[in-house]
Amino acid sequence: MAAAGGPGAHRGPFAWGAVPRRSLDKALQGLEKLQRLVEQPGLGLRNSPPCLLQLLPQTRQHLLLIRGQPVASLNGLWEAGYFPVYINNLQHKTKQTTKLFKGDPEGIFQEGSASRRKLTKLSLIFSHMLGELRALIPDGQDRGNQYQPNQPSAEAFWRGTWGTRSLVPWAEFQAGLQQVHPVAPGPTAGALRATMDLTCSDHISIFEFDVFTRLFQPWPTLLRNWTHLAVTHPAYVAFLTYDEVRARLQPYTSKPGSYVFRLSCTRLGQWAIGYVSRDGSILQTIPQDRPLFLALIEGHEEGFYLYPDGKNRNPDLRELTEPMPQNRIEVSPDQAQLYSQMGSTFQLCKICAENDKDVQIQPCGHLLCSSCLTAWQIQGWQEIRIEPPGGRAVAGDQEDDDLEDVESVLQELAALREVGHPGLSELPAPPVPPRLDLLQPSNPDPTPQAPPVHPLDQPGPDPTDWIRHRPLPPHPRPRGPPASPLSQRPEEFSGGGGAGVGAVTALETG
Repeated sequence: MAAAGGPGAHRGPFAWGAVPRRSLDKALQGLEKLQRLVEQPGLGLRNSPPCLLQLLPQTRQHLLLIRGQPVASLNGLWEAGYFPVYINNLQHKTKQTTKLFKGDPEGIFQEGSASRRKLTKLSLIFSHMLGELRALIPDGQDRGNQYQPNQPSAEAFWRGTWGTRSLVPWAEFQAGLQQVHPVAPGPTAGALRATMDLTCSDHISIFEFDVFTRLFQPWPTLLRNWTHLAVTHPAYVAFLTYDEVRARLQPYTSKPGSYVFRLSCTRLGQWAIGYVSRDGSILQTIPQDRPLFLALIEGHEEGFYLYPDGKNRNPDLRELTEPMPQNRIEVSPDQAQLYSQMGSTFQLCKICAENDKDVQIQPCGHLLCSSCLTAWQIQGWQEIRIEPPGGRAVAGDQEDDDLEDVESVLQELAALREVGHPGLSELPAPPVPPRLDLLQPSNPDPTPQAPPVHPLDQPGPDPTDWIRHRPLPPHPRPRGPPASPLSQRPEEFSGGGGAGVGAVTALETG
């Protein structure tokens, strides 16, 4: 028997529960110490978001809620993966902030100093971390497996790639994203990571992914939008607060139409646009429920957003309004007529027979809807748009049958599901809708019958009847036990006025 406390010793629930509690207590102590530092009268922190005077007590209060959970809940929270990464990151950021006071005891009290600027950036990170914590552990329980990104295609991608996980290391996330949105390695990948990793933890949570996909929507042109808006656009300013935007635009009060945009720190997932109005005042607004580039285009046409960061050249974003060419598929007149004779349409998903197709699986090319994609948990796909007959085809020529054999589609889905995420084998197969036209009494006479002969003056059966009356495919077979590690392949799976301003319904104050 192993000695008590040795490597083989049994650790009861109370011993294991002590691990997260000790880590929590250490993080709480660090927050209390930092709270005393930021409360010093001479520091003069402004009471505007993000304000450490408010963020630190709110973070501490939420952690105390988590600490009060039963031991079993704490153990489950710790084992889920997100919370230990959060606690380690919180401790690191707390130490970083505390060192600012020790390393520059005079500069930290001076507005505009390098130490004060670092303090503001860390305040933004604390704000992002609190927003993420509240989203994934809202009531002291891990709800990351239930979190739903705002964009359906983004949710389908995350759940299809990482299942119920709510956090993945950056390297794993980058490899997964590469399957649907390729990004060049090197500086471009580094810039993408800096934009997406809001908490600077070297991980990407489903919350951060949700924020990113809302900021740079729509999904089919996600990285193209990000490149134009965050990488090359001179008006994009990262890690700036409301007050800093006002200071940034102050030199341009005599140049109406000067503007910058940033992530809203009070409404994560939305943009805040600061601009100089015609009377020289500085206003900030939040575009509601639409892509940023549309707000900037409309604001430019109305004379509000003319000079990015005071510069005379304003980028033309109109190309972002065009869908990616390879994501459009035209329905030929023959296809439309064929499906019309069947009482259906080409656009209708043939798996569920409820939604229109908007996804193409790679590399097989089968078409289905996002709901079926989510149900089948498939990796390797792209969003598409079906063009009506007579539309302008910009993709390659499509075969006449366009892969519409439901049985072959389901077999392909089952095969893709087999090689997907290891944990997906436990998920139930998605329901297949009943085919009422197949629910007919069977012929008790097994003797083969000769096909009926129709007189020449009467029409014969519709040659497309086989499509309507083919047998319903079976559910995919359940997987057996996982193969040994040596036989498995490496893992591939790896957030005023006018409008731009006219459609803006909220004033940004943080």
